[in-house]
Amino acid sequence: MIDRSKLPNSFEFVVTAGARARQLLAGSTPKVDAGVHKKTTVAQQEVITKAVEKITDVEKTGDTEG
Repeated sequence: MIDRSKLPNSFEFVVTAGARARQLLAGSTPKVDAGVHKKTTVAQQEVITKAVEKITDVEKTGDTEG
């Protein structure tokens, strides 16, 4: 089990790991050694080791006026 008590923001960890787990389930290549672990555990390990991080800035692509 991953120890989340040492993380600065537990909520961010869960959201980021959840999004990464969905990517792994869709076929993305793991960025850490997956071994025999489930995709959700691999996603958590990736977030803990900072192999993946949350996206902080979302740019708008396109004009909403029409």
